[in-house]
Amino acid sequence: MISILDYGVGNIGSLVNMLKRLDVESNVISEPNQVRNSSKLILPGVGSFDHAMRRLNSVSGLRQALDEVVNQQQTPLLGICLGMQLLLSKSEEGLESGLDWIKGTVNKFDVSSGIKVPHMGWNHGVIRKPNALLAGISDKSRFYFAHSYFAKTLDSSNSLMSTFHGVEFDSVINTKNVYGVQFHPEKSLSFGMRILRNFSEL
Repeated sequence: MISILDYGVGNIGSLVNMLKRLDVESNVISEPNQVRNSSKLILPGVGSFDHAMRRLNSVSGLRQALDEVVNQQQTPLLGICLGMQLLLSKSEEGLESGLDWIKGTVNKFDVSSGIKVPHMGWNHGVIRKPNALLAGISDKSRFYFAHSYFAKTLDSSNSLMSTFHGVEFDSVINTKNVYGVQFHPEKSLSFGMRILRNFSEL
């Protein structure tokens, strides 16, 4: 069973539908006690960094419950798109601190280089480190991106995959039981399905 955290800033429906196609049981949760009772968690997210962090911090006990399951219970957690960026320490997009489970920053793409922002559409990545989340994935695998800010981990060993769009950025990150993907696996067809399947089997 995978629990999808609904805190008002994620496209929950498409994730639920994709997991259903994979015959993976899921439920949508929003309360701290539900977080504590989850065996696996997905943290989705679209929109701005500060708004998302304020939403997480506004529900009484939710941030504490997330810290408990990640740091103490070692519950596997997957951040998607903005949800991945929230795993890091801070963002140039705003003033709020991130969850800080993976040291790093979220930076704005430099439009002066001539690249299109947001980075939207299909792109691939270079696998930097083998991991069960990437089983069956290669450098030729393509994923669907939609973001204006990119993640850069402080420790390169936390980067499982990097992608290039004007600058090289971390598109899949990990430390211990915490995982993040910058792309949308629920929109990435067979390769995205493989990522979600792999997460369900961790």
